[in-house]
Amino acid sequence: MLKKVLSLIMVLAMVLSISVGCAKEPAQAPETPDQSQNGTPEAATPAGEDDYLVWNIAVDPKTWDPTLNSAADGGHIIQNLFEGLTRETRDGIEPAAAESWDITNDGKTYTFHLKEGLKWSDGQPVTAKDFEYAWKRACDPAVASEYSFLVTSYLVGGEEFFTGTGDRDGVGVKALDDKTLEVNLKFPVSYFLSLTSFYTYMPVREDIVEANGEGWEKNPQTCISNGAFKLTEYQIGSHVTMAKNENYWDAENVKLAGIKGLMIVEGTTALNGYENGEIQVLDGITIEQIPRLQKEDPNFVITPHIGTYYVNFNNDDELFKDVRIRKAFSLAIDRKQFVEQVTKGGQTPATGFVPSGMQFSDASDFRPLDENGLPAPEYGIDPSKALTEEAKALLAEAGYPNGEGLPKITFLYNTNENNKKVAEALQGMWKQNLGVDVELLNQDWAVFQDERRVGHYMMARGGWLGDYGDPMTMLDLFTTVSGNNDPQWRYKEDPIRAPHDKTLNPEQEEFENAINESMITSGKDRDAALKKAEDSLMNNHVIAPIYYYTFTNIVDLSKVEGVELTMTNKWDFRHAEMIK
Repeated sequence: MLKKVLSLIMVLAMVLSISVGCAKEPAQAPETPDQSQNGTPEAATPAGEDDYLVWNIAVDPKTWDPTLNSAADGGHIIQNLFEGLTRETRDGIEPAAAESWDITNDGKTYTFHLKEGLKWSDGQPVTAKDFEYAWKRACDPAVASEYSFLVTSYLVGGEEFFTGTGDRDGVGVKALDDKTLEVNLKFPVSYFLSLTSFYTYMPVREDIVEANGEGWEKNPQTCISNGAFKLTEYQIGSHVTMAKNENYWDAENVKLAGIKGLMIVEGTTALNGYENGEIQVLDGITIEQIPRLQKEDPNFVITPHIGTYYVNFNNDDELFKDVRIRKAFSLAIDRKQFVEQVTKGGQTPATGFVPSGMQFSDASDFRPLDENGLPAPEYGIDPSKALTEEAKALLAEAGYPNGEGLPKITFLYNTNENNKKVAEALQGMWKQNLGVDVELLNQDWAVFQDERRVGHYMMARGGWLGDYGDPMTMLDLFTTVSGNNDPQWRYKEDPIRAPHDKTLNPEQEEFENAINESMITSGKDRDAALKKAEDSLMNNHVIAPIYYYTFTNIVDLSKVEGVELTMTNKWDFRHAEMIK
């Protein structure tokens, strides 16, 4: 059995190394939303300030509750506050809270054995019951996690609990004792160990969550965590401070006294903070600074990233429900010009939703490449140029020759210097290549996420970063059960996850069936089903892919060492150390 487990870890490492319980008194309730949530007065400085790493998160995350988070920014915080059964590193998956695990021959039952001496940040023991509670919480319809599908799709009884045809006790995860967790899957999942490293599968404490409700994770007095750090301060819109968790099982190897995460939205301001010696770690570098930094700053790095930047079309919108309109707006985008003149960060033009670097079962690339190693034309998209005449013809065929008669069209994006430049470039291309005026609207990140999720837009910025090294990490975004299906592309209603979506899209059923087929097949049959799913998505032009991400970042190596990025580019500060 051990040989089988080690073999599976090696396979996962190869796949993922691409580019890219105990009762207690209720904790104190969080402060009201209009108050700062402090562990220390704002003017105070943390003890051992010189050993605090300063990092720019860039936004004030909507949440860092592991069950509820669905954004990269909150994920970076979770990565350092919490720990799952396994951990994602740059090189693959390794044991974390779990010391070991057994897998049955049919691949459907996992038994995880927890490490000895695991503790929460308040000193209470971490038990298998904490994982059972967290996973069942993710399946709970009353919680309505946007990432519920990442658990309900795999665990026996998960979807039944979520939809009300089953109950909590029927979900296939059970603490056999304090140190042993048994998991029953609907079918073998080759990447399941990778899933157990992801936020939604991380433990949370039942007594804390149930006593304090929404926002428990933002109050230092109630944010009880099991990772290398613990929350000590949160100033809304300003910063979070995390101190070393002395109760972490590997605390002796955590060198930092803590981390201060800033919420500086303006990229230029954040870069100035780094250049003035005040910030040691940042990413999402402002576009116009990239050429200079490439030439002058050895701390500036561009790394591969599993992800796609794209345009969401609201498929239920009166105008954009017409596939010809969606295709016209997609073909009018000059993707080569985008990556060379707008983003300038080593990105590659996108012709499909699944990024290059993702692989089929035989290790071949999911995305066809040309002789230069770039994505080949596909789905009518030429990565080297805009197809202006075809786009205009589609617009005319839909009844709007030269854009005449079109209603007011808007494009929604979240406030950020880089997103603004992308939006302005799109606006210019649509004007030049289609003759269409598009109004740009921007919103703060938290508001934007909510508005996009419920379909309050016509076109909106989209960006998806892979959570694990399998094409499913991209494609399951558009299933009917996905809380992140922002294009509102569903062939049937989902009254729990998407009660707002009453307009149905029959063509999405083909996609759904292909995804379902991929879950119960393997090898070339599964490859074919995954490709069929992307074909359905892209032939319907549900979204318009623009480019495949890279990760632009800076670590000030004169002041800090040991900062790590995982294979999906999450910041991991466990081994970081300030240089004296």
